[in-house]
Amino acid sequence: MTQIHTLLRDKAWARWTVLILVASMMFFAYMFVDILSPLASLLNDTLGWDQGVFGTYAAGEYLLNVFGFLILAGIILDKMGVRFTGLLSASLMVVGAAIKYWGVSWTDANTVSWLNSWWTAMPGSAKLAMFGFMIFGCGAEMAGTTVSKVLAKWFKGKEMALAMGLEMAIARVGVFAAMWLSPMLSARFAVNGVNSVTAPLLFSALLLVIGLLNYFVFTIMDAKFDRQLVAAGEAPAVHDPEDEFHVSDLKQIFASKMFWIIALLCVLYYSAIFPFQRFATNFLEETLSISNAEAAGLFKWFPILAMVLTPFLGAFIDYKGKGATMMLVGALIMIACHSVFAFVLPAYPSKVLALITILVLGVSFSLVPASMWPSVPKIIDEKVLGSAYCLIFWVQNVGLCLVPLLIGKLRVATNGYLVPMIVFASFGVLAFLLSFMLKVEDRKKGYGLELPNKQ
Repeated sequence: MTQIHTLLRDKAWARWTVLILVASMMFFAYMFVDILSPLASLLNDTLGWDQGVFGTYAAGEYLLNVFGFLILAGIILDKMGVRFTGLLSASLMVVGAAIKYWGVSWTDANTVSWLNSWWTAMPGSAKLAMFGFMIFGCGAEMAGTTVSKVLAKWFKGKEMALAMGLEMAIARVGVFAAMWLSPMLSARFAVNGVNSVTAPLLFSALLLVIGLLNYFVFTIMDAKFDRQLVAAGEAPAVHDPEDEFHVSDLKQIFASKMFWIIALLCVLYYSAIFPFQRFATNFLEETLSISNAEAAGLFKWFPILAMVLTPFLGAFIDYKGKGATMMLVGALIMIACHSVFAFVLPAYPSKVLALITILVLGVSFSLVPASMWPSVPKIIDEKVLGSAYCLIFWVQNVGLCLVPLLIGKLRVATNGYLVPMIVFASFGVLAFLLSFMLKVEDRKKGYGLELPNKQ
């Protein structure tokens, strides 16, 4: 048998093409998630979706994942591989988007009667849109974990952290694309002076179809890569039953101390970031006595800076290492920033201080994700890597569902932001302790979290 010395992933053009193909799918997914966010008031005027309805619809993205779908997704990923799972997840996103578009396309007058006959607090159009969003959410979260495993496979021994950082950055651009394009398309396709809620949604749904096609192109490349691995003797021509994934293999994950440290670190850290984003504009508005537009203008720099820095930090990890240290530093920065929001900014309301704190928090949001996700393949066997990512995402989804409810109740009970900000800072303290434990365990067991990825 002819030995293949240069694998497809060893060619820079091939592995970076893979990154573009899978990252574009995530870009379109992130865009679809927020495509209706700028149109909340228009949805209220045209479809009767008040803020309560809109919030319930938005929560639909997480529901099936929280109630176990993500665990199933991990099993599917490790059992069936990245090609099948990626196509399945992309297809679920397209189907969910189509149902959501169908729901939003209806006015209440045209909605079939049975949709309005139960759960009367939700308009029929919102129920159908929420159902579509639930299906889309299953595909989106499954796609996120699949892409992580794809990049771990194609950038093994290469620029893995940089690739994962770039994928995260590209995906986050989708949020800004949604915020920018949605109002523009809504106004452009207005009918009888009423802006359209369906045009932006249809545009974003069609982009998801392109994302599905892009992933299909990737599967062709990945199949060729697998054949090369077999020819090079790096993978068996016939799968050994001992090497195949079994559900019983999940005990490897549950028995891993490092897995639980990272999973808990993930949920604590992200629970102090994403729920904070929902309240940040109102917090700045009240604390600084400024308009909603000014507050949003200040906070917009947080994700932008994180988006820019994450790939550079990923490249640093690839060539210099120090992943565990970066998670530790990121948690410390988050504690400091939320402490400033809790105690300093209310006492000295300053836009400059607020902007500086927001920018520094963006640095934290670059440090931790850029170092955390590439660390997982170093502590988890590749055979169960997909399940490990899905379980981490599942734990994270539980936190992202519950923490906003907690913060909202504290906000009402205390009539202020002091206690909620202290809670966010407390999450940072716990994340710091877990980061310290991670660093200690890595030093004892030699997982290589402080070592460069590039070989």
